[in-house]
Amino acid sequence: MSTNLSKIQQAEIVSSLQRYAAKELDCELGDVQAGLFLDYILQEIGPFAYNQGVEDAKTFLAAKMEDLSGTCFEEGLTYWHKPAAGTRTVRRKP
Repeated sequence: MSTNLSKIQQAEIVSSLQRYAAKELDCELGDVQAGLFLDYILQEIGPFAYNQGVEDAKTFLAAKMEDLSGTCFEEGLTYWHKPAAGTRTVRRKP
């Protein structure tokens, strides 16, 4: 799996990793170190998140497919059930 981040995304993530390391780990990461750490995360951990996203999408689409006929069903032979042009439909209270 290859993750293609834009230069802007990569810079924002590197900056976030640097802030996290400084605040939570009490250490400073340079741009190169944070970039290498990002590469490691994307290569080693990224596939788990990607695979979970694929599974989530698969589950979501399967649920939608199960209800496809309920979602996309159109009743046929409805021409005669419509009010004629120029007539009013009066709704009666039950």
